[in-house]
Amino acid sequence: MAERIMMIHGMWGGGWYWENYRKFFEEKGYPCITPTLRFHDMDPNETPDPRLGTTSLLDYAEDLEKEIGKLDVPPILMGHSMGGLLAQILGSRGLARSLVLLTPAPPHGIMALKPSVIRSFWSGFRRYGFWRKPLRQTFNEAVYSMMHLLTVEKQKEIFDRFVYESGRAACEIGFWLFDSRGAAKVDESKITCPVLVIAGAQDRITPASVVRKVADKYRGVSTYKEFANHAHWVVGEPGWQEIAKYILNWLNQANK
Repeated sequence: MAERIMMIHGMWGGGWYWENYRKFFEEKGYPCITPTLRFHDMDPNETPDPRLGTTSLLDYAEDLEKEIGKLDVPPILMGHSMGGLLAQILGSRGLARSLVLLTPAPPHGIMALKPSVIRSFWSGFRRYGFWRKPLRQTFNEAVYSMMHLLTVEKQKEIFDRFVYESGRAACEIGFWLFDSRGAAKVDESKITCPVLVIAGAQDRITPASVVRKVADKYRGVSTYKEFANHAHWVVGEPGWQEIAKYILNWLNQANK
């Protein structure tokens, strides 16, 4: 039987946005789990749980580790965006058969705050105390940063399902230099499983220049692939099947 895949979503999302990938990989014989992160299982139109604002990456990782603990063997961890960083954290704990990082947020030590990234978070960063409050993009920010290759109809459909994110988690990624706990730290020497790192050349919120540094961090075990015609929303952009097929071929080789 093929290995199980745990798909970890990114900021503002939920397990729902893996629909395309889950169907694709399950049809290929890879059972999938698509958990929703703490406080993300909510109505997008309602006020978020105030505890979300101070939820740490380490809280998310703790919840996911408990889910992994229910399995017989470590799964393949597939993470998108912030979920890609969570996959790295879990991988460094020896909890992954292999890692598939889709346009991943970078760990501690890799500077991510490029001009396009700051623009992607601008409305949130302008609020005093954003580091301890629930955070949400405007529609225009979401389109600019993640969904500019989608149709207007698809952009609205996805944005309407986005929820709030942890201001603390966002700061642990973007402002790691000031995080005394080092929540985003990953010891690369402890990641010994195969790692696939996927970048979109047109990505604005995790630029390919940043993602390449993530791959280089694990260069002893990593494979880097950059797709010229893709941006950040690789889970649903036109032509997402091209990426899914590449991942499938890599998994079939890496997990022999």
